[in-house]
Amino acid sequence: MRTPKPRQWRSDTLSQRYIADYKPFVFVDGEGVRCSLYVSGCLFACDGCFNQSTWNFRYGTPYTAELGDRIIEDLRQPYVQGLTLLGGEPFLNTGVCLELVRRVRAEFGDSKDIWSWSGYTYEQLLLDTDDKVELLRGIDVLVDGPFEIGKKDLGLRFRGSSNQRVIDVASSLRTGNAVPYFTPGR
Repeated sequence: MRTPKPRQWRSDTLSQRYIADYKPFVFVDGEGVRCSLYVSGCLFACDGCFNQSTWNFRYGTPYTAELGDRIIEDLRQPYVQGLTLLGGEPFLNTGVCLELVRRVRAEFGDSKDIWSWSGYTYEQLLLDTDDKVELLRGIDVLVDGPFEIGKKDLGLRFRGSSNQRVIDVASSLRTGNAVPYFTPGR
């Protein structure tokens, strides 16, 4: 697994605007029914990654306006709770992800939540480039940290290894510390 220094990995130089897959109406990528966009490209190279094919920044197909329109239309379904960004590494694909997040917020406000998985930690993202910070501020829930095979635990909710956290982004930004999303009874 690789670990970047702040501002070392830049989306504007790495991203090819490719997506590995789009899956509407799924139940596993966050709470409720979700529309999940899997972006291409990741440099973390976690040992045991469940989606190694998405490490390549040119895997899959280019992101298109038509796909963006389809995602928005799928999100219009009343039973869909929100959008999930994963991959690959969403924070190395901020051009695609920010475009979509801005559009979701413009169309739906806060009525649809946005989740994202990232190999970055919450704290690393706050110290990185403006585009990464903007994407972080646009999402509701961040599952952070690289997958660590030595800490793999299949019993964890929405995480693959015990070092990863499920973070309430808005509460974290308000308090200045990473606030867990899950509370007793949730």
